[in-house]
Amino acid sequence: MTPRLEARPLLLRRSRVLPALVSALLSLASSRAMAAPTDPAPADPATAATGQATPPAVVPPAPLPPGAYTYSIPLSRLSGQSALPLRGVDGINGLGFAQRIDQTIIGANVHLNYTYSPSLLPDLSHLKIMLNGEVAQSIALPKETSADPVERTVALPVPALTEFNRLDIQLVGHYTLSCEDPLHSSLWADVAGRSTLDLTVLPVDLPNDLALLPAPFFDSHDIRQLDLPIVLGRTPDAARLESAGIVSSWFGARAGYRGAKFTASIQDLPAKGNAVVLLQQGDTIAGLQAPALQGPTLAMVNNPNDTHAKLLLVMGRDAKELKQAAIALGLGNETLSGPTARITELKTLGPRKPYDAPNWLRSDRPVLFGELAAARALNVYGHRPAPVNISLRMPPGLFGWHSDGVPVDLKYRYSPRPSATQSVMEMVAGDQLVRSFMLNDGTSSVYSKLSNLPTSEGEARVMVPPYLLPPLTALQFRYVYEYAKLGECQNNIVDNIQSAIDPGSSIDISSLPKYAAMPDLSLFADAGFPFTRMADLSETAVVLPDNATVTDYSAYLTLLGTMGQSTGYPATGVTVAQAAHVDGVKDKDLLVLASGANQPLVKQWSAYLPNGFDGNQRKFALSDWFAGIANWFGTDPRDHKRTANLKLTYVGGGANATVAGLESPLQSGRSVVLVSGANVDGLNAAVDAVLANRDTNNRVEDLQHKIGGNLTVVSGKQALTVLDEQSYYVGSLPTWLGLQWFFSNHPLTLVGALVISALVIAVLLYLSLRARAHRRLGS
Repeated sequence: MTPRLEARPLLLRRSRVLPALVSALLSLASSRAMAAPTDPAPADPATAATGQATPPAVVPPAPLPPGAYTYSIPLSRLSGQSALPLRGVDGINGLGFAQRIDQTIIGANVHLNYTYSPSLLPDLSHLKIMLNGEVAQSIALPKETSADPVERTVALPVPALTEFNRLDIQLVGHYTLSCEDPLHSSLWADVAGRSTLDLTVLPVDLPNDLALLPAPFFDSHDIRQLDLPIVLGRTPDAARLESAGIVSSWFGARAGYRGAKFTASIQDLPAKGNAVVLLQQGDTIAGLQAPALQGPTLAMVNNPNDTHAKLLLVMGRDAKELKQAAIALGLGNETLSGPTARITELKTLGPRKPYDAPNWLRSDRPVLFGELAAARALNVYGHRPAPVNISLRMPPGLFGWHSDGVPVDLKYRYSPRPSATQSVMEMVAGDQLVRSFMLNDGTSSVYSKLSNLPTSEGEARVMVPPYLLPPLTALQFRYVYEYAKLGECQNNIVDNIQSAIDPGSSIDISSLPKYAAMPDLSLFADAGFPFTRMADLSETAVVLPDNATVTDYSAYLTLLGTMGQSTGYPATGVTVAQAAHVDGVKDKDLLVLASGANQPLVKQWSAYLPNGFDGNQRKFALSDWFAGIANWFGTDPRDHKRTANLKLTYVGGGANATVAGLESPLQSGRSVVLVSGANVDGLNAAVDAVLANRDTNNRVEDLQHKIGGNLTVVSGKQALTVLDEQSYYVGSLPTWLGLQWFFSNHPLTLVGALVISALVIAVLLYLSLRARAHRRLGS
């Protein structure tokens, strides 16, 4: 840990000095260009006749320094909001962004797309753009442009940039020259989420130091999706792909909500940027000088194609050592330092337990909110503050039948408003209201130690219905304070309102068993289930196509990255196989990939695949809900299906893709998920759909509808669930609850069992009475 603490302050000092220096040079060059004397142009007769001045020549912007480049980030990506609303006389909204440690920002612009109220007085109203509290620009709001969206680019002051930055947009709005309501409905403006932050950056040369990991390959300061090439070193066998999967799942876990996509190559280093390279003894890559191997080794070296970029070398003399190096990266990277580290000892890992993924909410005890969110995120300020958000990754398959719900022991605080009787705090789960709390209920008041202002407290136990808690969800607490109306010309906003959710609040799912009706592709898309049931994927096998290409390898690595994103743990136990050896992994859950007709299992298992799935020609059955109602009167819950009587057929081509789920034909209770494309583009489309499905940072526009059921068709940005049939279960129930669930779904069986039991009891009673009568007669 010491090298990291020593290295980063040096980088930060460089990153603060260099932007100011480059900015000064650019300003000097621009001023010289504008002030440079030019030869007088000959007079234009037309100009001389009219007496009008010639328009000034447009000065081109100064060229960027060598190596500099610009990229854009949508504000929706940075803020997590589809738009930035501004309300009231002093409405403000904003977002944060940070600077990568391998870049220095030399220019920053915000390109705004906004609309505003036509009722605003143009002489008194404007937008104020602020960076870290410093005003970058004020934008007038004339009536002439209020009818349509307006675009405007604002340059941000580079010297004001720090490692972590805050960009705020404030509406200063007025609608009348006389007394006004500070919350009048005409006081509004909206900044569209498609507005962008444009950053011009210069690369910073970092030392080759493993203590920086996961940077620069992944930098937590960067809000964008991680795109990382992985060079396999040679045409990979199963063992090498397993090692690569450990690496990609670890980076996927680190990328988290950003998402991660991996591009595989055999021996081609990227022309620009960072990459991971897997090497064994005897592998050679043009331009790369790898250190001599004496065992499992990790190293950081410069990319020979890009002097500013790095390569992370994962190396071993054989497949076993290569895997040991990958595991060391995934589980012991905090202890690494220097340009090269040879792994001398790797302790045997204990077996994982089902549902123990680090990212999932613990199910063995109550979990405090303070364990799920930072204390500062639990405190908000103002009359209409942003919601307090508790993000949750729930274990898939929580069984809430006949349950009172998930108990949440809530403790909350707020600023008392004696004259405002309509103030509330709303508790929301799964975007649905769970309960509202009045904020004038006479709870005890104390004085805040931080502000010395009176604060009221409240406590409640709230039972949240389990169906509101899918694998990717959040609890939100929305404070809404009523403004005190004091009369005309007396309505001033005093923004001294503080609200908080106590970190000692807790949520407890320990009473709920895990029992999931399968197949359910929504659980796969949201949480990688059932493969992530074991966090290390030790009960998972990935079946790759015959004659797999780099597209198939890329799909495999990206899907493993999504598993790591779900669990927060590298896939140290995953198995890679091909169709010819699938019998050797029949006791595992199978993730099967296909790009075209290169997966033999599609034909071998055609009888088990969802109705109508047939190779490259896609035939799908759309459910008739009315016909499906009759199935609910069957005696087996496995027959609770929607009958197919409308066919949809199209031949593979373009980006047609399918995601299908089924019970394994090799072993009951095990699952198969088939991710298939009509061609390589189709497979890429299916993988992109999985990435978009679980994106929690406001990229819903990337995918219309969501993956679900047991058969989903993906075409472009559309995903359509065309079959939804569950036929088996994953998990277990307590004995008594299991009996109740069984008989509730088999009522005729219950009636038959009761009749048989009554007959048996009657016969036994008859025989007993008859025996007593014989004994009486005999005596």
